[in-house]
Amino acid sequence: MNQPANVLAATSCRDTPILKERGQREVFCGLTGIIWLHRKMQDAFFLVVGSRTCAHLLQSAAGVMIFAEPRFGTAILEETDLAGLADANEELDREVGRLLSRRPDIKQLFLVGSCPSEVIKLDLARAAQRLTKLHAPHVRVLNYSGSGIETTFTQGEDACLASMVPVLPGTEDRELLLVGALPDVVEDQAVSLLGKMGIGPIRVLPAPRSAQAPGVGPNTVFACLQPFLGDTAAALERRGARMIEAPFPFGEEGTTLWLRAIANEFGVDDATFEAVTAAPRARARTAIANASEHLRGKTVFFMPDSQLEIPLARFLTRECGMEAIEIGQPFIHKGLVGPDLDLIPAGPTISEGQDVDRQLDRVRAARPDLTVCGLGLANPLEAEGLTTKWAIELVFTPVHFYDQAGDLAGLFSRPLRRRALLKLEAAE
Repeated sequence: MNQPANVLAATSCRDTPILKERGQREVFCGLTGIIWLHRKMQDAFFLVVGSRTCAHLLQSAAGVMIFAEPRFGTAILEETDLAGLADANEELDREVGRLLSRRPDIKQLFLVGSCPSEVIKLDLARAAQRLTKLHAPHVRVLNYSGSGIETTFTQGEDACLASMVPVLPGTEDRELLLVGALPDVVEDQAVSLLGKMGIGPIRVLPAPRSAQAPGVGPNTVFACLQPFLGDTAAALERRGARMIEAPFPFGEEGTTLWLRAIANEFGVDDATFEAVTAAPRARARTAIANASEHLRGKTVFFMPDSQLEIPLARFLTRECGMEAIEIGQPFIHKGLVGPDLDLIPAGPTISEGQDVDRQLDRVRAARPDLTVCGLGLANPLEAEGLTTKWAIELVFTPVHFYDQAGDLAGLFSRPLRRRALLKLEAAE
């Protein structure tokens, strides 16, 4: 199947000058990624080395009750630690020993750094090496940073997966590796579509269990499922793997082009590709058309938050009939989002980073129909009469691939429908 004639816009955003801002920013920290990663990795445990604030964040965001035995916890810095009266490494070793003795199901333990200065001073990489030697071969200990000083909230997943790549087994086999954590039902859809085309073997990172960890080597090709996995992609390439570049699988168009890029890599013929994708593509187009009725002709402003902004802007402008005023993203990795930028017609401002006060001034001046932003900005903007969409909901809701395309459009149309109903009630 040939690519649609309009895939590369005559003038796209690929070479649009990027407005780079470095100022105050409003974003969740990378610890948030633990909330979906701990559900995905069945024999892993995430031990945050941090403060009581870190513990409250995770427990409130995940909604986990104490008796639920979640696969995450916090090693809390107490007064003796902060005062330098205790050896933090000895304390950490003791807490890890207690955890592993109580939870023999743990096969992979992540030490997750946070932003208190006392944690930053700890060498968690060396601690992970020491603890691996102590508890091997039953448990492997890895570390990464989820500090809000270093990461946005989705980059916690990137840091986690990147920490796993150096210890993945080697392989010479030609395999497809899908990179990124998705809900099982969505991941199964992707694997099913690819499998029906005869593509395989297909491996996934992260695997549900450490024993199922994929191999990686010079014959590995990988496709990212999320646009915030820059460090993981670089780590895989250092191991010899090669990335398949494609728009991300949001909506009918994005999903089709993502699948087509993989199909081309594995020599799938046009007839097979069409036979596998025709029916779900048609369903996706119908669902998007129904859900995007309130989006057509409306303007949207993306504030930087989830790292999903550029692919989502491509979806909204090309498949839902919206006009983007500004597309802000915390970091822009053109090696990942370049194919999506190719598809967005020139016009919107492309911004990287954030100076929140300046960006708020631009939002107020533009008065977009919909502003996609973080939780901390949504309510104040709503109070000013602007309609908002929480960016974090786009990460916690299944939105990838054909069967979720209508739901994705619905997430954006819902605030506009709500605003219209409120105006109607006020008029009555």
